[in-house]
Amino acid sequence: MAQTCSEYLNFILTSSFGRLSPQSLAHILTFRLYNTFTNQKEVFVPLTPGIVRMYNCGPTVYGRPHIGNLRSFLFADVLRRWLEYKGFDVKQVMNITDVGHLVDDADEGEDKMLAQAAKEKIDPWAVAERYMKEFLSDLGALNFLPAMIYPRATDHIPEMLEMVQGLVATGYAYEVDGDVYFDVSKFPAYGKLSGNRVEDLVAGSRIAVREEKRNPADFALWKSDEKHLMKWDSPYGPDGFPGWHIECSAMARKHLGEQLDIHTGGEDNVFPHHECEIAQSEAFHGKQFAKFWAHAKFLQVDGGKMSKSLGNVYVLDDITDRGFEPRVLRYTLLRGHYRQPLNFTWDILEESRASIENWDRLAQDLGRLSEDVEAAPLGMEHVERARKEFEEGMDDDLMVPRALGAMGTLRGAVGRGEVAGEAAREALNFVKSVDSILGVIRFEDGSLEASIQSRIDARTQARSAKDWAESDRIRDELLAEGIALEDGPDGVIWRRV
Repeated sequence: MAQTCSEYLNFILTSSFGRLSPQSLAHILTFRLYNTFTNQKEVFVPLTPGIVRMYNCGPTVYGRPHIGNLRSFLFADVLRRWLEYKGFDVKQVMNITDVGHLVDDADEGEDKMLAQAAKEKIDPWAVAERYMKEFLSDLGALNFLPAMIYPRATDHIPEMLEMVQGLVATGYAYEVDGDVYFDVSKFPAYGKLSGNRVEDLVAGSRIAVREEKRNPADFALWKSDEKHLMKWDSPYGPDGFPGWHIECSAMARKHLGEQLDIHTGGEDNVFPHHECEIAQSEAFHGKQFAKFWAHAKFLQVDGGKMSKSLGNVYVLDDITDRGFEPRVLRYTLLRGHYRQPLNFTWDILEESRASIENWDRLAQDLGRLSEDVEAAPLGMEHVERARKEFEEGMDDDLMVPRALGAMGTLRGAVGRGEVAGEAAREALNFVKSVDSILGVIRFEDGSLEASIQSRIDARTQARSAKDWAESDRIRDELLAEGIALEDGPDGVIWRRV
């Protein structure tokens, strides 16, 4: 497997990829992604040439995902889209956690699934089913590309127990009265992702103390509790359930193999979740678990944290109930850089709606200009410049704000009448390729329903007869139906609003 730029380049030159031009080769090896593991941007090179194995930490389905959760998931979607734009075949897996995630993210507290089940007075399996469906529905509404698979933790108990037993057999884990813990003292590299040192993880700080643990930082791989409603038989007793961390290791191994190219999540996943994943996976199979670790920052609301007490923990329905399309939220969440805090306000959402309408208008203008096959080519340099700047921005660790600037430059040139003919057609193709990443622009095919077109024609006749009252009536009627009319020197232009 190729692991460096030089090895990857040698593979390409000695394989069927060798037919690629120098420009195409350069295109493949220009994407730099920030690696949390090394704390620096690195040129992305997959373990297997042309294939990317990407695992995304998905939701714990005890409630509807809020817009902060959605930002983390959206980062993974944009990353996948950019990798595919670069020509990679992305094998994406996003897990569904439906058991074993305790409220303090360590080994104490109630299972989040059981807590919600008690609150709603329903079975925890029904809780999981309900919120999993809502999660997948939200992804669809926000135009996410579907992952290769959304594995559920409860469907992978045998794979988890295989890893737990293997870790016990090799001395990396130990059992105490039906509970199984990973012994961090046996894995000297524990803390290499987060920067935490085992000696600093003292009792009562980040890791809760349990007398049966050999070290305060040891974490649970398997728990036993006869009162737990979701439980399975195991070599450690009849009433067991998995720890949160082992779930992702087992599901990643099952669907992507023992080594990943990229593992993503929110910044809160770095420790303890991802740190524990590394320890148990690498102790089990002796290989580097993931080459790149990528994490999205938290979303702020009105400049501060989301809080139920403040009433600002919003879900997608809160956005649509205010009259915003899901694509407006998508644009709002992707318009900033994923490694920087992003602020959400209703005013910013309004700004996002206006920006999307500008992109819609640009696409429609280019579609109209592209239909003029007799127009002389004009402005190809604007298209080439925009493409170059967009790709450079995205290649720089998905720097979306910089990439959007390139779109703005092109829109300005089109607005000034500096793009026509073949350049307009090339510009439209470019905008479509941009939207393969953004997923927010609405493209029209230039056709209208006959009933709408007839009224536009009637309005044109009314204007010719200087019947302004009838003209205004038709215009207002169409606007109420979502069709805006703009009168210009070349006639009337319609847009959907």
